[in-house]
Amino acid sequence: MSTWQDLVTAALIGTERTGVPAAAVPGLPFPADASPDIPFPNNPVSDDPASLLLDRAALLTVARRGGRPAEHLAPLPAAEPDLAPAVSPAAGRRLARMLGGTHADLLTEWLTAAVARGLRVPAHLLPALLDRARRVTPADPELRRLAAEAGGSRARWLADLNRDWMFVTAYGLPDQDAWRLGGKEQRRGYLASLRARDPSAARELVAASWESAGPERVMFLSVLAAESARLSLADEPLLEAALGDRYAEVRDRAAALLARLPGSALGQRMAERSLGCLSLHQGSRGARLIARPPVQSDAAMRREGIRPGSSALLTDLAGRAHLMVEVLARTPLRTWTEEFGRSAEQILALPSDGWAPVLFTGWAGAAVAQRDQEWMTALMNWALAGGLPGTPADAEALRRLARAVDPALAAPGTTASLLAATLPAVRDALGVLRFRYQMLKELDDDDSAG
Repeated sequence: MSTWQDLVTAALIGTERTGVPAAAVPGLPFPADASPDIPFPNNPVSDDPASLLLDRAALLTVARRGGRPAEHLAPLPAAEPDLAPAVSPAAGRRLARMLGGTHADLLTEWLTAAVARGLRVPAHLLPALLDRARRVTPADPELRRLAAEAGGSRARWLADLNRDWMFVTAYGLPDQDAWRLGGKEQRRGYLASLRARDPSAARELVAASWESAGPERVMFLSVLAAESARLSLADEPLLEAALGDRYAEVRDRAAALLARLPGSALGQRMAERSLGCLSLHQGSRGARLIARPPVQSDAAMRREGIRPGSSALLTDLAGRAHLMVEVLARTPLRTWTEEFGRSAEQILALPSDGWAPVLFTGWAGAAVAQRDQEWMTALMNWALAGGLPGTPADAEALRRLARAVDPALAAPGTTASLLAATLPAVRDALGVLRFRYQMLKELDDDDSAG
């Protein structure tokens, strides 16, 4: 509504300093230039400007959520039939909790799992889901596509009634007109759809459009990142070339994707750097890890997304430790199991002379990026057993692990040591693991029942 911002401004300034704007809603007998003391239909006049402002804000909210102006009273067309089964009541209740703010950052995972199982969102939750997807952030760029897929024909039906939800239609255009003539959302939707059904054709389309795309190259790489399960060495030439792009965000995204790609040249270069930073030493007191962090940040490292942290002086140990974390996070994890001849769990058990926080943070970043369940489970168990020192970097690494590890491997019966349980990061990780375990179990139950 055009008057919504006026109401927000009046609320910020204060009703003692400014008048309350009229709330004009199409289809209601309430003129746009009405004076603030004219009441809503069937409502008494309020002498309190603050109450009047809240009433008008409530009216505009209802009108917006209704999705269809009141003046259009013709019967609504019926939605197309949707043969996909809805999730169970238990899964629907969990989705409602997430839409209400409980572990809202797991919404993308819930939708991904539902789409993979051929399930759809309950109809009564679609308005809240579409409204959440409308406010998508760069942190979850796939939420709109997943909401459109999980919403099915009912989501498309609702999108025709509310222009705020029109993004749904961007994922239903089957031909290249969406790419040639569509807006940013439509182009992204077309590319994501093409990547899902024909990775080679999507790669060729990106390569052909690269030079003229400019900043839109970030979108290209974000689609590749969302479909990272389809990444292959055939994508490597495009990503390697992107390491020299003039846009820093393009370079960073390309480096992150190459670090996920098994067998990539970037992974091999990172392995060489890492083996110069960390070695296994056999001494009289047994095996231990010896760390030698990088002493400089060269042009090759910066090209591949590794930059000095807040401490620009690499004579400072913190600056060198930051570089080591960045190198470890981009190194294929098989580098360590092959070089040391030990499993992930055995490597984590080795003493490291105080370098455990750096190793944990770097390895956690690599495990999440490479989706290595063995390493993620070993890192999670190590942290819960009391290995987590409790630094802010450790806490963030554990937070990411808890949201990426297979909860079937880590959650059932998971407990933490008495020492670890005192850390807020550990308690949060346990809560997330149990929530995700129940969340996916409910969807699996739906899947098996259908």
